Amino acid sequence: MDAGERPRPDPRLIETAPWWVRPGLDIDPDGRLRIVGRDAEALAQEHGTPLFAYDRARFAEMALTLQAALAGTGLPYRVRFAMKANPQPEILSAFRALGAPGTPESIGIDACSPGEVLRALECGWEPAEISFTGTNVSERDLDVLLAHGIHLNLDAISQVERYGRRAPGTRIGIRIDPATGVGYSEHLEYSGTRPMKFGIGLDRFDDALAAAARHGLIVDTIHFHAGSGWLADGLAAFEAVLPAAIEAVERARAAGHPIEEVNVGGGIGRPARDHEHPVDLDAYAALLARRLGPLDVTIACEPGDLLSKDAGILLGEVVTVEDRRGIPFVGIDFGWNVNPSYFIYRFAQEFVLARAANAPRTRTVTVAGHINEAGDLFAEDYPMPAVQEGDIVALLNAGGYHQAMSSTHCLRPMADAVYLDR
Repeated sequence: MDAGERPRPDPRLIETAPWWVRPGLDIDPDGRLRIVGRDAEALAQEHGTPLFAYDRARFAEMALTLQAALAGTGLPYRVRFAMKANPQPEILSAFRALGAPGTPESIGIDACSPGEVLRALECGWEPAEISFTGTNVSERDLDVLLAHGIHLNLDAISQVERYGRRAPGTRIGIRIDPATGVGYSEHLEYSGTRPMKFGIGLDRFDDALAAAARHGLIVDTIHFHAGSGWLADGLAAFEAVLPAAIEAVERARAAGHPIEEVNVGGGIGRPARDHEHPVDLDAYAALLARRLGPLDVTIACEPGDLLSKDAGILLGEVVTVEDRRGIPFVGIDFGWNVNPSYFIYRFAQEFVLARAANAPRTRTVTVAGHINEAGDLFAEDYPMPAVQEGDIVALLNAGGYHQAMSSTHCLRPMADAVYLDR
């Protein structure tokens, strides 16, 4: 073996596939990581690191799977992609291609800023396919939203008043605070016992309806968002949120409003480690049908993580392997400026060695980025195979809330991206 040649893995190491293997992300007969049939290390060498590699078919697969589960209930439904997860036009085109505007196959857009609305319009969505749910909406925001006829879900009574002065007699949704939530962790529960920045509590719901009445506004949607990243064990907690939405529908209808849609938000996550389990989408759809079906409404959801998370892989180079006070550190050539998800949301993620994707994880290490901040760590006490400087590693579940949130902190560049089709 030449001095610069890397050891080839024992083929026996790939006999048992890791939990993350799927169509479009697998291991070749030599034990090397493949992304959409392309060698991951070769992709990194061709395009440089850090590099986002996207499996565009995976975005569509997850959307179709969710649509099929909802369609199985026989109830009317709408699926909208939460654009904040990944607003890249090359990603949005994968959703746009699923169905023409107005067709059952169409994936709409959940927007939370005027910029996202404009991006959706530029990428071929019609105003009626876009639902806006923002917070602390300014007059400048309304200038854009009203100019394009976008339906708004308003999450504060002052917003109802401000919107009503600008667009009396039009239709709106109201985002409620259900006072209970569910998330990947407590940090990601978007409602609970303490007041949150999102939504109007049921204790002030009548005040919101009175504000709507002052401006002749018609409330046609009840919206809530319980939290982010929840998995199979969160389904019962999600069900506990629904009574608040049901009460809001009943109270709004009693006040004369024709509630046509209940928007249950997004928040369904994707497993990131082998001990985590995905939400059973058929069970999720059946739950919605059982609890919301009697209301005779369209059931809408607006997932981000579910449709995008595992469709992206972030490739980086190992630049340091060194013990520090007896702890092995693995340093890589990107930091939290490129991958802020862990530092904001504390989502766990898996690193895979590209040249030996199923190699035994024999060392417990700390994985650190290259940002000059002490907190720029991706994992501690984390099992990894033996790696060496120059290796390419893949960070899984990087398709949503990564590239969209990147920055140039420390004037470190953001990552490039490749968009791969099977």
